[in-house]
Amino acid sequence: MTHSVEKIGGTSMSQYQHVLENIWMRPRSVNGAETSLYRRIFVVSAYGGITNGLLEHKKTGEAGVYALFAEMDDGRSWQSRLQDVLNAMLAVNMGIFGSGGLNNDMVRKRADQFISSRMADVRDCLEHLEAVCSFGHFQLDDHLHRVREMLSAMGEAHSAYNSVLLLRQHDVNARFIDLTNWRSDTQMSFSDHILKAFQGVDLDKEMPIVTGYTQCREGLMRTYDRGYSEMTFSKIATMTDACEAVIHKEYHFSTADPLLVGADNVKPIGMTNYDVADQLANLGMEAIHPRAAAGLRKKNIRLIVRNTFEPEHQGTEIRRDYCSSTPKVEIIAGTRNVWALEVFDQDMVGDATHGQKMADLVFESGVRVLTKDFNANTVTFYLKGNKRRINWLMDRLQQVYADADIRVEKLAMVSAIGSDMKVPGLLQSAAGALSDAGVNIHSVHQAMRQVDMMFLVSDADYATAVKALHSRLVEQADIWQQQQTA
Repeated sequence: MTHSVEKIGGTSMSQYQHVLENIWMRPRSVNGAETSLYRRIFVVSAYGGITNGLLEHKKTGEAGVYALFAEMDDGRSWQSRLQDVLNAMLAVNMGIFGSGGLNNDMVRKRADQFISSRMADVRDCLEHLEAVCSFGHFQLDDHLHRVREMLSAMGEAHSAYNSVLLLRQHDVNARFIDLTNWRSDTQMSFSDHILKAFQGVDLDKEMPIVTGYTQCREGLMRTYDRGYSEMTFSKIATMTDACEAVIHKEYHFSTADPLLVGADNVKPIGMTNYDVADQLANLGMEAIHPRAAAGLRKKNIRLIVRNTFEPEHQGTEIRRDYCSSTPKVEIIAGTRNVWALEVFDQDMVGDATHGQKMADLVFESGVRVLTKDFNANTVTFYLKGNKRRINWLMDRLQQVYADADIRVEKLAMVSAIGSDMKVPGLLQSAAGALSDAGVNIHSVHQAMRQVDMMFLVSDADYATAVKALHSRLVEQADIWQQQQTA
């Protein structure tokens, strides 16, 4: 008998009724065989917005509990933010279990007590840490990564515990598997923690609901940050020998963002490979974290991305060995708020080692490099990171390269991606589409493997560029290729 490991994203989790009806209570076939409700392991994310409140907003950067605590201001604003997050969690509980009836009220009280107790523990821990770090022998920076891990654990523990209560109300034998290691005096490795958690679990009779966060010696957030739930999902799949891994999201894995291009103009990709998933991850739009995908790829576990709200649709399958039968663009994706940091230095001409310190400083800054280009006397890094880190990097570069001219410009990156894009004239067509739409190209990148093509454009032109490329390379692809071969 085989089983699947399935991850449910935060936006989907917030639509708990759809998750209940379309996923948990809906048996689906595995390898063509109809299954019962069981033989499925579910890894759940926090409800939408909760992790943003606990850490910081993933897109806007608005400070959450972690970011406010790290500032250590005298106002202790983190405390009120923590209470705001708890109130949001209790509101979620009311929405799920507050529909009336003694049983619902009793279940809601259990849910409230569970998360209120944990959040009280968090408050006590942070207050004690504040007191300890007021002494010069203890530095807050030495403990912040642990604070970040502890806060992250709250969101997934909340959603997983609620999910078990909800499923048991519907006569499903759900089992809460808490990987947060809460109030434990031992600390295991990532692998050992997973193995121990699943000892004695009977997949024929139990539906495990697992926290997306795993506390372990390695410290998942130090390496993967907000990708930790996908690492947990991948690790469980590989260590339990799952036949397939499924990610349930609010949208299909589509040819472009439907909010930009229009829902009627996009379509599910249907089939692609891990190479495409890696290129998307580089843009911060991952279907799955690249390190999580690497484990599935190595074990040859097929990955399926499905739409929570269209349960009849088979979704998009990501395979190790897939290659498009016809070379084509499969998806148009991109990212805004890209910082183009340009270093012009006449001294680098003919000196192969001149830029070594430059690369070290970029790494030290903690910003993410999307791509870079260089010529005889200029290096340009295209970076993702907050402005504070970019400014720090500029200052350090100017100190080391005193005679260099250094400037930064805010751009956007739009990329055409496919498992095989070896189409004659593709670059010309893409550039023409952008030109026809009035978009000026600041830089273009295409590797010899031809699985992606990146255009750097003005940040204000981002949406226009995505629409133009999708229209020409995806919606009108058949017409254009016929013209090329005519």
